[in-house]
Amino acid sequence: MQVHLGGPVRAKIIVALKDSPQNANQLSNLLDMDYKNVRHHLDVLQKNKLVTAAGEGYGITYFLSPAMEEGYLIFEEIMKRSWKKQNKEIR
Repeated sequence: MQVHLGGPVRAKIIVALKDSPQNANQLSNLLDMDYKNVRHHLDVLQKNKLVTAAGEGYGITYFLSPAMEEGYLIFEEIMKRSWKKQNKEIR
C-alpha cells in the first residue's frame, strides 16, 4: 500500500475551507503550518479541482470547488473510515 503523506494535510485544508474561504496566510496560521507548505498543498488541491481561487497576489482567497462541495459528505465518510483504519493499525 502506498502512503501519501500530503493527504492528511490536504484533508485539514479542505475541512478548514468548508468552514470559511481563506487565503494561504490565514490557513497557515489556523493550521500552524509553514506558509510555503500550505501554498504547495493548495496548488495540488487546485490542480485536482478540489479548490478554486479568487483574487490576486497574497489576497488570493481559496474556496471549495463546486464538485468538492457536492461530494463533501462522501469526503467526510472516507475520512471517518480512514481514521478508524489508522487507529486499528496503530494498536
